[in-house]
Amino acid sequence: MSNSASTAEIGDRSIGDIIRDTRSLTAEQVEKILAHQREKGSRFGEAAVALGMVSADDVMFALSQQFAYPYAPEGGRGASPELISLNQPFSHQSEAFRAVRSQLMMRLYGEGVPRSAVAVVSPDVGDGKTYFAANLAVTLAQLGGRTLLVDCDLRSPRQHEVFAIDNPTGLSSILLGRGDAQSIRQIQGVPSLFVLPVGVTPPNPLELVERPAFGLLMRELSSKFDHVIVDTPAASLGSDCGVIAARCGATLVVARKNESRVDALQELVASLSTSPTRIVGVIMNEF
Repeated sequence: MSNSASTAEIGDRSIGDIIRDTRSLTAEQVEKILAHQREKGSRFGEAAVALGMVSADDVMFALSQQFAYPYAPEGGRGASPELISLNQPFSHQSEAFRAVRSQLMMRLYGEGVPRSAVAVVSPDVGDGKTYFAANLAVTLAQLGGRTLLVDCDLRSPRQHEVFAIDNPTGLSSILLGRGDAQSIRQIQGVPSLFVLPVGVTPPNPLELVERPAFGLLMRELSSKFDHVIVDTPAASLGSDCGVIAARCGATLVVARKNESRVDALQELVASLSTSPTRIVGVIMNEF
């Protein structure tokens, strides 16, 4: 109830009011901005930027507040600059992630389509799979649906670094029966986004995901969250990604422009095509 009221209150406020409160502008400063706005026929935010009283980032933050769109202002970005969709939600890169999100929503979350987790896989290390999975999870959460990003790269996990969260326990602990719901972290500033880090990196990653417990966990998480995105190890490191993809039910393949080898990509797609997973798309990453 309080969340709805709070959202409505923000939506009813003007951009000028939000900027004024965010930057603690005085009545005199506001009057100067309004005078400049009248003179130039510009918007309040444009006038404030022109007068040097606020930054363009302040205006973007005010817009995000008015439209209830999760956005990290420049002074409060504790997470990695890789999180383009959170740090720069109005950039062309973020727009590309939203385009992928739209395609994914149509292909995977349509009416009558069983809900399943989405594994993000790639042929080799450095293809940008972790970057892609993180930003896709952010854009899904920005729609308002409860979104969980699972770091299932039990060999070289990085999502805890990307989101700047602690990593004492996580997926590995749960699969060993030593973890609980506290292993899932809610991301500050994005109310609908949650991350399950790896926790302690195990010596037997393939064996852990091959156990029935992993498949059961994926089904349970898919029933509790609107969207579940799963980061995986590169295919060149072993068969982990294929096993994980099969347990998730749906797969997005990521390749890197001018870096990924065509034969490696073809081999990965061919192997996934014979597994229970459904390939919902192949992404060419330029990052």
